[in-house]
Amino acid sequence: MTFIELATFTVVAALLVMSPGPNGVLIAKTVPTSGKAAGFANIAGFFAAFYVHGALSILGISIILVQSANAFFVVKMLGAAYLCYIGAKALWQAWKGAPVAPAVAPAKRRRTLAKAAMEGFLTNALNPKVSMFYLAAFPQFIPVNADATLWAFLLVVIHSLLNIVWFSSLVLVFSTLKSFGSRASVQRWLKATTGAVFIGFGLKLATMRP
Repeated sequence: MTFIELATFTVVAALLVMSPGPNGVLIAKTVPTSGKAAGFANIAGFFAAFYVHGALSILGISIILVQSANAFFVVKMLGAAYLCYIGAKALWQAWKGAPVAPAVAPAKRRRTLAKAAMEGFLTNALNPKVSMFYLAAFPQFIPVNADATLWAFLLVVIHSLLNIVWFSSLVLVFSTLKSFGSRASVQRWLKATTGAVFIGFGLKLATMRP
């Protein structure tokens, strides 16, 4: 059961990472003018921010579980609603064929590595969707009777490593991936898949017992 839960979380997190979003936009702005090193610095900032969100989410889940089953129910339902919202939005975009990755203008000035890292950190640290995803995902992917803190930390590690792999690939072969990822058919397929998966896990979370 442990392997299944880890593999399932990996698939869900990978779909979220690969979906067009602010991280990809930042990479697209940084690499053309500041080079690969600055792109990797962006990724280092992403990585650090995930652990900030992870720590806050683990602390929040722990307090809620200790304090009240009713509070856990509220968080569970909010998490389920959030996952379903992501899924429904993705399905709507897939059906409408709306552009989700418009052309991004390169940055006007070259970034230092420190500035690029800070931009990557702030892009994620100030994005509440990261914590919302963790709060929604942790309860349903942590096995019963397992060490919740250890498992939650492991899920954060998986998510952060997926980001490193995906965005490092984006930096290394930026022009190719940009051309491929901008195709309407690719974006609609990715959005449709993401939407169906997230709605499924949102419904699963809603029916889960604490």
